[in-house]
Amino acid sequence: MGHATTHTDLSSQNIQLPAIALNFRKLAIGVAVVGLGGGAAIGYTGAFDTDAHHFWHAYLIAFLFGLTMCLGGLFFVFVQHLTRAGWSVAVRRPAEALAANLRWIWVLFLPFAALWMMGKANIVWIWADMETLKANNEAEFLIVQAKTAFLNPTFFWIRACVYFVVWAALSHFFLTNSVRQDESGDRAISSRMQKFSAPTAILFGLTITFAAFDWIMSLSPAWFSTMFGVYFFCGCATAGFAMMILITVRLTQLGSLKGIVSREHFQDMGKLMWAFGIVFWAYIGFSQYMLIWYANLPEETGWFLARQIGGWGFFSFALLFGHFVLPFVGLLSKWMKRAPLILSIGAVWMLCFHYVDLYWLIMPEIPSDLDTFAKYADMSAKYADTQTHFSNPVNFLLALGVVGTVIAGTISTLSRVALVPKQDPRLAESIRFENM
Repeated sequence: MGHATTHTDLSSQNIQLPAIALNFRKLAIGVAVVGLGGGAAIGYTGAFDTDAHHFWHAYLIAFLFGLTMCLGGLFFVFVQHLTRAGWSVAVRRPAEALAANLRWIWVLFLPFAALWMMGKANIVWIWADMETLKANNEAEFLIVQAKTAFLNPTFFWIRACVYFVVWAALSHFFLTNSVRQDESGDRAISSRMQKFSAPTAILFGLTITFAAFDWIMSLSPAWFSTMFGVYFFCGCATAGFAMMILITVRLTQLGSLKGIVSREHFQDMGKLMWAFGIVFWAYIGFSQYMLIWYANLPEETGWFLARQIGGWGFFSFALLFGHFVLPFVGLLSKWMKRAPLILSIGAVWMLCFHYVDLYWLIMPEIPSDLDTFAKYADMSAKYADTQTHFSNPVNFLLALGVVGTVIAGTISTLSRVALVPKQDPRLAESIRFENM
């Protein structure tokens, strides 16, 4: 493979972040301050009937919303090296910049550490206070008690530190080596990144799986699903690919990457979002539901029952159509993926329903008297008035606040590096790439 062809414009005007983009960073910082500050104010004052339970769960949703975007970017980066992909070089730098936020995103998890230090962590993770759990639901207590070797505060925080260290180290490794190659043109750097992409895949799979177990699945500690880690991975892919598309499209709209990024690249990014964020998500979601529902074990089916009562029934229905049926049809044609505007609308749509998916995973509570119902109809009638509280402003303020920090961090990274790996030996192949 050779370097980019001589007629390719690799001037600073074409591959450096335009100055106007720094204004977007200021706007993103403003959104972050207003969102996180406004959300905290609502949580502190209890406005809009926001109790501590709802506020902290909304913040967990917002944190994971931002985190999954960055993890999705990291997934894209190491998979391209692992497969020696040539087509993706032109669009890899935005993914590297998105993943680079993993070096500092642990800061957004610190409020949960403060909650633990105040002895109030059971507001989010009920197993953090076993005495209260025993008093409220002895049956669930007995199940959770057998898991205390794993579900205990010390091990929980050790694991959390491991996750953040691994993610930060991996994202830093790929970004710094890619930028170093921009300066030296050393082809051995590509071989080094390819070599480390295989162990990266293993570390990535293990850490996101156990993080999903710790931060989401243990919200209902008596429930379990061996497929949950893969389901969370689908969310990472959805958010990561959608953000990559939006960043890349915006860069081209600002006049950058002319003659480098084409509709061919948009089509392939659209394929990835369609395959992982829509089709694979639906496949894993259905498989998990079908196996648990078919087994009909109360300690497993209760998790899904809680998401079919009251307002959650419509919520589940909307998620099915919004996250799968409609985008499946809408982005099926290659022409939809090749149109930057339509693809961007699809990416925004998928981000919105990824947030809905996280809300559906985290916010519902399993009724403590679930096992007393002889029929599903009895439980459905009793909890017919259950509300989702999805319209509470705190949900959107916190989400916007976290997204604002991620966007600001991504722009900051892009402002310090070239927008394309200009010395990558496969760049010329990427520029010439055409879909068959």
